[in-house]
Amino acid sequence: MKIMIINPNSDLEMTKAIQDTAENFANDFEVTTVTNLGAPRFIETYEDQSEAAPGMIKLVRENEKEYDGFIIACHCDPNLDTMKEITNKPVVGIGEASMKTASMLGHSFSVISMTSHSIPNKEALIKKYHLQDCLASVRASENDKTYSNDEEKFFEIAKKTIEVDFAEVIVLGCAGMTGMDKKLEKRLGVPVLDGVICALIILRGLIEYARYET
Repeated sequence: MKIMIINPNSDLEMTKAIQDTAENFANDFEVTTVTNLGAPRFIETYEDQSEAAPGMIKLVRENEKEYDGFIIACHCDPNLDTMKEITNKPVVGIGEASMKTASMLGHSFSVISMTSHSIPNKEALIKKYHLQDCLASVRASENDKTYSNDEEKFFEIAKKTIEVDFAEVIVLGCAGMTGMDKKLEKRLGVPVLDGVICALIILRGLIEYARYET
């Protein structure tokens, strides 16, 4: 089984972090993460998504024969419907995968976002997936606070969603947060989901089901 993960942005460090997470999880299948060179460095707005589309389409079309499925590694699932339309191979977005998984692990979930500017987009995406009834909140870091590191920042946000919003599951709302799930989970005492891993679990199942014969 060969899976391609597409980082829709052009950040090479993020691509490496995603690949490291994927390799640590993938024991019995091959996974390759590629960067969408020429795209914005960070996908935050609808304009960013539009600018990322040509490169993403090119990557899927050029690699469709070689790979069994694709993952879109950005939590806003940019151009996901387009990617599904242009290939017969399964395509999974880390936003959809993580939030739908969260809905199966508790009564309510909260999404931790990188910036407050992206909150409306995430709320719109949650409605698109019909998950609004399971949503406790979407929160981002407060600009007036200084944290010693990213883990502490996201811990404090997640803690607030549990104590104030009554979230039972935490979703890490950016591929750039990959690798923090288990550290935060141990401290918070609730499930914390990394979208990259959730997407790998779901995509692997879809590929195996397509091959399954009764």
